[in-house]
Amino acid sequence: MITFLMCLAALIIAYFTYGKYLEKVCDIDENNPTPATTMYDGVDYMPMPRWKTFLIQLLNIAGLGPIFGALLGAAYGPVAFLWITLGGIFMGAMHDFIAGVISLKNNGLSLPEIIGKYLGNGTKMFMRIFTVLLMVLVGAVFMSQPAALIATNIDIPVLEASEAFAGTSWEMLIVLIVILVYYILATLLPIDKIIGRFYPIFGIALLVMALGILAVLLFNSGTYSIPELTTLANMKSEADKFPIVPMLFTTIACGALSGFHATQSPMMARCMTSEKQSRPIFYGAMIAESIIALIWAAIAMAFWGGVEGLNEAIAQHGGNAATLVNIISETTLGKTVATIVIFGVIACAITSGDTAFRSARLIVADMFGVSQQPLAKRIYVSLPLFAIGLFIIFALPFQTIWSYFAWTNQTLAAITLWCITCYLAQRKKPYIIALLPALLMTYICASYIFISPMMFGMENRAMAYICGGVLTIIIAALASIKLRKQ
Repeated sequence: MITFLMCLAALIIAYFTYGKYLEKVCDIDENNPTPATTMYDGVDYMPMPRWKTFLIQLLNIAGLGPIFGALLGAAYGPVAFLWITLGGIFMGAMHDFIAGVISLKNNGLSLPEIIGKYLGNGTKMFMRIFTVLLMVLVGAVFMSQPAALIATNIDIPVLEASEAFAGTSWEMLIVLIVILVYYILATLLPIDKIIGRFYPIFGIALLVMALGILAVLLFNSGTYSIPELTTLANMKSEADKFPIVPMLFTTIACGALSGFHATQSPMMARCMTSEKQSRPIFYGAMIAESIIALIWAAIAMAFWGGVEGLNEAIAQHGGNAATLVNIISETTLGKTVATIVIFGVIACAITSGDTAFRSARLIVADMFGVSQQPLAKRIYVSLPLFAIGLFIIFALPFQTIWSYFAWTNQTLAAITLWCITCYLAQRKKPYIIALLPALLMTYICASYIFISPMMFGMENRAMAYICGGVLTIIIAALASIKLRKQ
């Protein structure tokens, strides 16, 4: 419990200290006009209250990450607390804050355009394709999983994704179609019509859900004992197949650091009414997400009597995080509240999926300079994106989609951190705060390429780590050339 409480306190304190420091680094000025007023279009550029943009941002970046990712990441042991806390404070929240501020100060530009501005046109062209692919992957993941969750909770048989969507479960297809229709509406309509109206409600539900689990931990410490951080050892079953570096850093992404977040920030940058809102909306939302991840990691370890019990439960239920969440919720909060929790989980997934497609629309529109005010132009930009998303769901099993998404997501985070490093260097700011995280995440993503069975899958771990280090040095050398130019 002491480790958990210290991590919780550190996250809260960081908002008022490190977050304040980052405001000074980024020269936040409340007198500067924002894109919501200078570029108002009634569709994407539209002023909204701070509390609403905070809740929308939280829901956009959260998805299933701080729940499912934290629960599965807890299988590595209390070392997960360390990654969530330090990663959330010095990497994830910093990454989200400065990426969001850059967009805010550049008329709400999409992430690939921002990266191109500071890392060059060649990188921009690559990132346009790379980022759109990630958005479609996210949309596909968060289209299929809510469908499976809904089917499970209304007693419809859930099959493997590749099988279910091939036609053996018409019920699943119906749920999928309903979600797809919703995604299309949320992507095409002005941001205040669906996202602005319903997301704040779902955002509150996400926070209440986490607070409920926190209350269980605090007031039932005799029943649910949270393990202390006494070692950095890997406690996951078959640890040799799942080394902490890099697997923990890709398993727990959204609760500590996620490149996906930087793609969502421009949407809120186009709705903010003051630069002073940057800390609560960008840094604050990420800190809130880290707290949610910390809570779910703690209950995952405590509920099954420790890390060993958690690993046994994960194996017993085939790694199905939704089932584990359902068991925890029903046992600790009761069946009625558990149903609400599962509804909240479904809402989290859906609300990240639709904003992923909306973000993809904005990226493509910025790429080709297509005005998004006319509905017809929004439609012809969006439809190919949905078609690709459906193709991915039909063609690939969920585990494959998720594995590629995990690596792609953290690779985007590394690239964004390099962009932030160059941005700070250009402005003669202390770029070390982004450089060190950029080096770490570059190594994580590089070593993942050689270790993951979905890629090279090298059995000689020492050689895999060396290869990852060599690739990191090459990337760092190229980045240093850019830094010298800056």
